[in-house]
Amino acid sequence: MNTRRSILVFRHVLREHLGTFDLLIKRSGGSLRVLETPSHRGRWPTPKSADALIIMGGPMGVYEEGRHPFINKEIAAIARFIDAGKPVLGVCLGAQLIAAALGARVYPNKRKEIGWYPIHLTPEGMKDPLFAGFKKRETVFQWHGDTFDLPAGAVRLAGSPLCRNQAFRWGDRVYGLQFHIEVSHAMIRDWLAQPGAEAEVASVGPGALRRLKTDLPARTKSVARLAKNFIDKFWELR
Repeated sequence: MNTRRSILVFRHVLREHLGTFDLLIKRSGGSLRVLETPSHRGRWPTPKSADALIIMGGPMGVYEEGRHPFINKEIAAIARFIDAGKPVLGVCLGAQLIAAALGARVYPNKRKEIGWYPIHLTPEGMKDPLFAGFKKRETVFQWHGDTFDLPAGAVRLAGSPLCRNQAFRWGDRVYGLQFHIEVSHAMIRDWLAQPGAEAEVASVGPGALRRLKTDLPARTKSVARLAKNFIDKFWELR
């Protein structure tokens, strides 16, 4: 990981940033350019402007284009990066936006996942190089109420009892993660400090907030290990 490359980041809210991905990319010698997509005006970046694209999470729904006019423009920009063969990674909302750019439906899940939940890798996920650091069953951080259909031609890499499509690959350079491995202890604390956040966590069931806060340093250390391997391998995609 010593070749300097440029990474474009689509960010939707300040608190849902790159997290531990940020330092990992910078240590590799990568340069980061962050675009705040909801407030962006003017022309959108083209695939020539960066070597790879990462799309982060956010509280809005892909189907809420009436409330968030930038969404359709962002989907079109993502599609151009995919069509150009650039490495593309989406996290949570980012994965849903990639699914939409590939023609799949995004919609509310039957239940929200907020907190620490197990995911299970599929046989394809166990063989995927970006998931080489994962065990067949891993506990990861979730904060989402929406889900998506698997895009045509995509390979499902992970699922969970409450959300079938937790990770997918399209081609060999496009990845979507419904879950969060980029979170740090401080990042989760910041999310919980947002107005209404603790009430939203509590809404998923009795004891949900207590379980989310239990052993946060150890849990975030565990997902940081997953994040390092994943981003190292993503960095190698050309």
